[in-house]
Amino acid sequence: MIELIPEANKILNPNLLDGELHYYSNFLSKKISDNLFNKLKKTIPWKQDLIKVFGKTYDQPRLTSLHSTLKKKYSYSSITMNPLAMTNDLIYLMTEIKKINNTSFNTVLLNLYRNGSDSNGWHADNEKELGKNPVIASLSLGESRYFHLKHRSKKSQRFKIKLDHGSLLIMSGVMQHKWLHMIPKTKKILDERINLTYRKLV
Repeated sequence: MIELIPEANKILNPNLLDGELHYYSNFLSKKISDNLFNKLKKTIPWKQDLIKVFGKTYDQPRLTSLHSTLKKKYSYSSITMNPLAMTNDLIYLMTEIKKINNTSFNTVLLNLYRNGSDSNGWHADNEKELGKNPVIASLSLGESRYFHLKHRSKKSQRFKIKLDHGSLLIMSGVMQHKWLHMIPKTKKILDERINLTYRKLV
């Protein structure tokens, strides 16, 4: 698997087949990132949902929280979530992301990875609520984790990117139809990571 390594303060835009991927290594300053991490960790009502895999029920290997300017439910992996209101911090981040992407997001799914055992398996954000070619903006706070990508049909196309504290990854175009992505488990002792994935429900 090829690791994509961006230069400091540079935008990574790899020439991927089928889809667009932009990575901003230092989207937020360390000071702002530190403050946001601590505030979100304390104020967001985190919960652990149950997921079904091959007919068996398990605890989802991370904590989540859904917030939106709408009152639409959002469903994925046999989970249906009722959104909470957007906080001022979540609205601030949504506004900052729009400045570079010009997408009018209305919903954010937050994930709290408590340690290296928490993960997110292979999937695509292709639910019908997201429309045809959704734009997904993923902001990382806290511990760095590797983000893996693999093409659905071209098996040689596999990449990984280290998502650092304060970084922003944006996926667009046909990315969610042609690629799968994941945050794998690791045996390394890791601190907590918060991931905010902004999206637009239609």
